[in-house]
Amino acid sequence: MIENTSAGAPGGGARGSHANTGNGLHAKSVLTKIAAVVADRNIPFLVCSIGMIVMLLWTGKFKMTAPGAEGIIPLVSNSPLTSWQFKVFGPYILGDMIGATEWTAAILLIIGYFKPKAGIVGGMILVVMFFTTSSMLITTPDDTIVVNGIHYMNNLGLFLFKDIISFGAAFYLISYYGRKAILAENQR
Repeated sequence: MIENTSAGAPGGGARGSHANTGNGLHAKSVLTKIAAVVADRNIPFLVCSIGMIVMLLWTGKFKMTAPGAEGIIPLVSNSPLTSWQFKVFGPYILGDMIGATEWTAAILLIIGYFKPKAGIVGGMILVVMFFTTSSMLITTPDDTIVVNGIHYMNNLGLFLFKDIISFGAAFYLISYYGRKAILAENQR
């Protein structure tokens, strides 16, 4: 990829993309050149999307097992957003439903590489899913331990807290796939 600069700009002509920020600015310092290389190669998107896809496929499959379904009981049974589902479906069917939702989102993210609007839908599913699980930090008892009078998250609390980060990653994926979809729409 070559960045074209205007003829009137100092040093006009073509410059290598190793210093391209994607918005017409030219990186000059070592730090900004590193940032430009990372941006030019879509490294944040690749790491985030592949990591999310692997995590969703892995955890989705686990939730479809007896230990996975039983593991979510303290989470879903105490949440006002999910406790009704727990009562209606029980832990095993609900575990299968959550696992299938995670797999659906992962597949939509994969399809999004070729059809960005599918990635947007996958990201929207993730926003709802991670908002729900992030809210469980407030409603789940025993997600902290007290050490010398200070509350720390235990493994359960940390398990839930990672969904706050995933919540943000889901918004990032929506915006990335959204930009791709907008570009595709404008090329028609």
